[in-house]
Amino acid sequence: MRCFGFCATLFIGLTVATNCFAHDSWISHGKFRNAAGEWCCGEGDCFAIPSSSVQMTGSGYKLFGVETVPFSEAQPSPDGVFWRCKRPDGSRRCFFAPPPGS
Repeated sequence: MRCFGFCATLFIGLTVATNCFAHDSWISHGKFRNAAGEWCCGEGDCFAIPSSSVQMTGSGYKLFGVETVPFSEAQPSPDGVFWRCKRPDGSRRCFFAPPPGS
């Protein structure tokens, strides 16, 4: 079951990755960094996540039913879209979420 979630995440990420080039400029140009000081985005590192694939829980945002991002690690998304930025190994580097109620 865990493999299915990872594969689904990878598939969705790849299918929306083409949208990244058009939309990640605010992430790149904003020079956003995570809590560890890493740059959030290089070209093609970030992809939009459909809101239907994000669930709010008591501990954070659950992505694709697999990965939980603590609220403290989420950054505000000025375009109102959920974004996940990844490292070369696929692990999460940054996560952006729309402000509550938007």
